[in-house]
Amino acid sequence: MTISNFSLLCDFYELSMAQGYFLSKHKNEICYFDVFFRKVPDNANFAIFLGLEDVLNYIENLHFDEDDIEFLRKQGIFCDDFLEYLKNFKFQGEIYSQKEGSVVFPNEPLMIIKANSIQAQILETFLLLNINHQSLIATKANRINLAAQGRAVLEFGARRAQGSDAAIKGAKAALIGGCIGTSNTLAAKIYDVKLSGTMSHSWVQMFESELEAFESFLKLYPKNPVLLLDTYDYKQGAKNAILAFKKFNIKNGAVRIDSGDLVSLSKDIRTMLDEALLSEIKIIASNSLDEYKIQNLLQNGAKIDIFGVGERLITACSDPIFGCVYKLVAIENSKKLIPKIKISEDVEKTTIPHFKKLFRIYDKNTKKALYDELYIYNEDLAILDKNFERKELLECVFKDGKIQINSKNLDELSNFVKKQLENLDEEFLDINCTRKYEVKLSHKLKRLKTKLSFK
Repeated sequence: MTISNFSLLCDFYELSMAQGYFLSKHKNEICYFDVFFRKVPDNANFAIFLGLEDVLNYIENLHFDEDDIEFLRKQGIFCDDFLEYLKNFKFQGEIYSQKEGSVVFPNEPLMIIKANSIQAQILETFLLLNINHQSLIATKANRINLAAQGRAVLEFGARRAQGSDAAIKGAKAALIGGCIGTSNTLAAKIYDVKLSGTMSHSWVQMFESELEAFESFLKLYPKNPVLLLDTYDYKQGAKNAILAFKKFNIKNGAVRIDSGDLVSLSKDIRTMLDEALLSEIKIIASNSLDEYKIQNLLQNGAKIDIFGVGERLITACSDPIFGCVYKLVAIENSKKLIPKIKISEDVEKTTIPHFKKLFRIYDKNTKKALYDELYIYNEDLAILDKNFERKELLECVFKDGKIQINSKNLDELSNFVKKQLENLDEEFLDINCTRKYEVKLSHKLKRLKTKLSFK
């Protein structure tokens, strides 16, 4: 079944709540919702915000088809007037957002939705599922790339992804997060990015000998070939690879290992290649890698040039929940904003109320980010130290039924992420860093949160 309209990709309560607002005095009340997360996966210091373009395209085209209306009618709880409203639905609110690819931190708004109660409610699930998934994979890919210390990382996860959409969007997120290529052919076509592939064990097994398999492969694919060494004995595999490379005079290829002790194997293979005057041949390693395994390999002296990372990247299996939430922070009544708060016994789940502005403070000399700060939308900003500068992070991205920003291609987003990382203190680029980046509340906002928390 092919689905082209995702209007019903929402939790059912969003529609029942929307009808409730439609039939109540809150029908035309303007609401403000924050989209934010409380914790970076893997207890990391920062995340990469992704999914904005897909969210905006969805919102701009959001409508309910006739068969959607009929399906809802069959549920027996929706009145004709509300279903008629849905027939003519078009989102007319405003959306403010950080830039796609931004380095972001817990408890600050990634997006702010300003719309009437019905329209704001219906967006929740689709918005969260896209941001949660793509930000999760981009953040994981970035951590893996930081652990690789400048070595290339390839995304090899399609066969382990949790569905076709996760494989495609996951590959995109991984590339924006720092990977240089993907094995996912469809993703490479869609996003116009570098394809990367090696060879299969079955290819080697099909031939009478491993050497014959290697030579046949190089004859077919002489440009930057990769030979898989550990179908049988890795050391004999390396010897056969050397013979094959020399026979075809190939010096810009690679060999791949995906099992065993990658430290000792890579050291042995590097020695054999260098002694054969094939120092330009690179070593690719795979085998359930993530940032922790890569860091351990390099700390132990592994001679690996390129990492192929699959299941632990595409599923972010060490901590697979990003945890973005969608919370009401203010309502507009007679053009006056009334702050709202959600209070919890878990202190970290108490929300930050009101329509807010978000700023990042930089050192003018080093260009490094020092901290972020949140203000109530209309309050005066504190005076900064003369050596500091302030940049506003939230911009209007949707208004009057239309997207207000230009889309960026994958290369542009990847380069934007790199520039964002350059503005972070070196300490935060260590995957073992325990110091947390500070997100400050203005004195007025802090007092408001305290006041509302003890009503």
